[in-house]
Amino acid sequence: MQKEDKERVIDELTEKLRNSDTMIVADYRGLTMPQIDALRGKLLESGAKFSVVKNTLTRRAAEAAGADALLALLEGPSAIAFVETDGDAVAVAKALADSARDTKILEIRGGVMQGRVISGSDVEELAKLPPLDVLRGQVIGAIIAPLSSLIGLVNAPLQNLYGLIDARIEQLEATGEAPAAEAVSDTPEPAAEEETTETQEEETDGSS
Repeated sequence: MQKEDKERVIDELTEKLRNSDTMIVADYRGLTMPQIDALRGKLLESGAKFSVVKNTLTRRAAEAAGADALLALLEGPSAIAFVETDGDAVAVAKALADSARDTKILEIRGGVMQGRVISGSDVEELAKLPPLDVLRGQVIGAIIAPLSSLIGLVNAPLQNLYGLIDARIEQLEATGEAPAAEAVSDTPEPAAEEETTETQEEETDGSS
């Protein structure tokens, strides 16, 4: 490979590494070209590009892209599934795991997800997760359920308060207890009784 070609490949790999949050590395040694092409097609459907790479060039690209976590996985013949921004990492992991199981040849070494190194067994566990649309539904359900409970908790005390107020009003009406305003209006009555008593005493004194 000419120097210009090597530099072009390094630049392309560097760009892929910078644009991919998730990468899965596999040892493809022993796979036929039809098998590689079939796997590449499945990965494209899930939003990932499958590239057979030279380790020496990929190491230089990883260093240029600041993807040092990938370096430990570049041992022996390597192929990398670069998951694009809108790709489905779970579907990509499943496609690779299915290929490894069916061919008995492909070996998943591990990968890098959000800057964190994951092992081959981690990729296999990732492949067991539900599809992305199902996961989204589960996440939305998990978010909505607590919100509904929270709304119920907030509304319940208010509803109880209204009920207590209504019950208290009905209780007062049933027992005939006068409201505070009526109690205030009744206070002059003792004064009227005193005035009547004084009038009766004056009439008695006058008659004598």
